[in-house]
Amino acid sequence: MSTTITRSEPRVVSVSGAFTSHLHPTPSWQLTDHTVPTGREENWRFTPVKRFKPLMTDGPFGQISVTTTLPEGVTSRTIDAAAAKDLSFDPPVDLVAAKAVQAEQALLIEVAPQAVLDAPVVITTDGSDELAASHMIITVGHHAEATIVLQRTGVSRLASKVEVQVDEGARVDVITVQDWATGAVHGGQYSIRIGRDAKVRSFQATIGQGDVRLVERVEYAGPGGELNQLGIYFVQSEQHVEHRLLVDHNHPNTVSLVDYRGALQGAGAHSVWIGDALIRKTAVDINTYETNKNLMLTEGCRADSVPNLEIETGEIRGAGHSSSTGRFDANQLFYLRSRGIPEEQARRLIVEGFFLDIIRRIGLPEIEARLVEALNVQLASIEDLSHDALLSEDDQA
Repeated sequence: MSTTITRSEPRVVSVSGAFTSHLHPTPSWQLTDHTVPTGREENWRFTPVKRFKPLMTDGPFGQISVTTTLPEGVTSRTIDAAAAKDLSFDPPVDLVAAKAVQAEQALLIEVAPQAVLDAPVVITTDGSDELAASHMIITVGHHAEATIVLQRTGVSRLASKVEVQVDEGARVDVITVQDWATGAVHGGQYSIRIGRDAKVRSFQATIGQGDVRLVERVEYAGPGGELNQLGIYFVQSEQHVEHRLLVDHNHPNTVSLVDYRGALQGAGAHSVWIGDALIRKTAVDINTYETNKNLMLTEGCRADSVPNLEIETGEIRGAGHSSSTGRFDANQLFYLRSRGIPEEQARRLIVEGFFLDIIRRIGLPEIEARLVEALNVQLASIEDLSHDALLSEDDQA
């Protein structure tokens, strides 16, 4: 079993308007500003670049199939690339995202101001075995309440860019499920902008096959914004799953709580989680905490976990981070065994509790059931582990 855990100390950076950080390249709409990575760059050094090279070619890039389910108060339309650029708040940060916005059309989904949706917005992309580019912009009007579900299925080599703009006082859940089939390659940039006093809960689940590399960026459009960012990922033999996060506290009195958890099994399984909370000089009275936990279910896995804090002011409520990678918690295992639970069942209980603690927070039964099913599939072939599910979501409530 190969495990890499890196903890970094808070680092002071100079921030004025746009920021400079060794962890993040400079965003740009100019395709020529994004070069093909060699793997030696800081933001690519954990990535098997060759696997994602198809997403950096000159194309041609096709359009991925998209279907939507829109409740009352939501509209959807296609716009041209120029209009999408005008609406965008976060330029591409790497060549994959820059290729994604080369698509001739973008999908714009708009939730009306003050709308309280009685059903989730469901967006399903179904990839075929071809090279595709996708740019999607979702806007949520002021004081609206909405749940947005983005599901990705099929087999595709997809370069994607998704932007979610949440206006003042809105309450939004954004749930994204990568459930790709074997052979898929997906690179993407997900950006969220949180308005004044808005509350956003983001949930990322990477549960399928194929290789996935996601750059997830959050910024604030005013004070009082709150972010609860959750994620789970399951990584199997020879699969690469990477989540690279930035939370930019660019306004005062903002909050971010980040919790990502992963399970790895099989030779060559590789996960990467890079977290970064940037606290600018003007971001006084903020509170942030990020954590990443990885369970190594078999030998031969590798998890790279790097939490970071970049701080320019000490006038904050709190800032912290943590990272852990390993097998089973010895204290938990001892506690369960001491109460007469067989070791195989005890191990199963620990893993189920580890993930159901996150899954139960989603609030959509159909999505929760899909993730529990994926968890059961992940655990089905593990030795020294009960193959019968022991907990239900209700047990975790």
